[in-house]
Amino acid sequence: MIPKIDSQIGISVFSTTFNGIGGRIRAEAEDFRVSEVISDKSLKSITPQDGYAVYKLKKKKIDTNHALSDIFRKKGIRLKALGLKDAFAVTEQFVCSDNKGKSIENFATEKYSLEKIGFSKKPLSKKDMIANHFNIKISDCSDNLSDFTDYEKILNFYGYQRFGSKRPVTHLIGKALLQRNFKKAVELIVSFTSPYDSKENTEIREKLVDKSNYKKYFDQVPPQMDIERIVLQEMIEHDDAQKAIHAVPLSLRRFYVQAYQSFIFNQTLSAAFADGENLFAAQDGDVCYDLHGILGKYIKGLDQHLALPFVGYSYYKKTRFDFQISKILETEEISPKDFFIKEMQEISSEGGFRQAAIQCTNYSAKDSVVDFSLSRGSFATILLREIMKPEDPILAGF
Repeated sequence: MIPKIDSQIGISVFSTTFNGIGGRIRAEAEDFRVSEVISDKSLKSITPQDGYAVYKLKKKKIDTNHALSDIFRKKGIRLKALGLKDAFAVTEQFVCSDNKGKSIENFATEKYSLEKIGFSKKPLSKKDMIANHFNIKISDCSDNLSDFTDYEKILNFYGYQRFGSKRPVTHLIGKALLQRNFKKAVELIVSFTSPYDSKENTEIREKLVDKSNYKKYFDQVPPQMDIERIVLQEMIEHDDAQKAIHAVPLSLRRFYVQAYQSFIFNQTLSAAFADGENLFAAQDGDVCYDLHGILGKYIKGLDQHLALPFVGYSYYKKTRFDFQISKILETEEISPKDFFIKEMQEISSEGGFRQAAIQCTNYSAKDSVVDFSLSRGSFATILLREIMKPEDPILAGF
């Protein structure tokens, strides 16, 4: 039985037949630990002086973006992360200054600490990160975790956090932007409700369904709804939906479009798996990544990983998955050319490719704790979904 929220984000299959151990994750933040792994070459490029400052950011109960914003507010330095890390977890990640020569000393707050580890001749980027290592405790589960051995047979779906977790709306906003329906995008941002959201948040969102209430209830919108407040302020002042969307930070506007691409990718993987396509081995005519992450055609005898199209305005049709993708786009009433947004070109996306299966290494499980590494861009929650088979992923801590 596929949970409803899985279907909402494009996932309609399990790729393993394991019955699942149930349970929940993140009973405590310390139960979910993740640390970034960067390549040896990148690690050796960090020297004691000269260049762009590199730091180790350790945090708990705050997400990456809010931690970096707080650092900028307190210390006046902008830092870039190689990847985003959840709030309700204990995480370690690399962050880097984009301003050569400017650095700050170590400091800490209640939720995070920043430690300078050196300098790099050029700013680190997400390409320097090769994996994330996870150590996760599963509470209240059955005792057969060690029976799960199919960690090499898991589809590389985008996880719940890509879509807003408790409030799966980011892909819907992305679709509205592709359709140039800025009014709908505004409405989704401020008033889309979910049964998993808090009672207080739901109550204020229900009031904001009526546009005439924007000014009346603006002061009741909590500070953590920072994007909603930005959009509402613009709508109150200008009553221009496109202008209001433009006020949203560029990185987040791009993320909305990427979330919709992720939704299509999840649907594609689900449909191809259901249609009996082999997604764990490449074959003639396939597009693949080699062991260095370089994209190319399938070559017999080489160690390659199958890749599926990530649809954008440069969508490559000549794969065995065009049948599924074309049907999905037709149902969605979207075409590849829609991903070039004339009215907001900076969020246009040409698309690309993504690995079909999760590459999981260093896997071990003992008692109720699972330990593993995933290549950059894969989601631990998707591996845990196959292990636990949760009836309600959100209540299970996903």
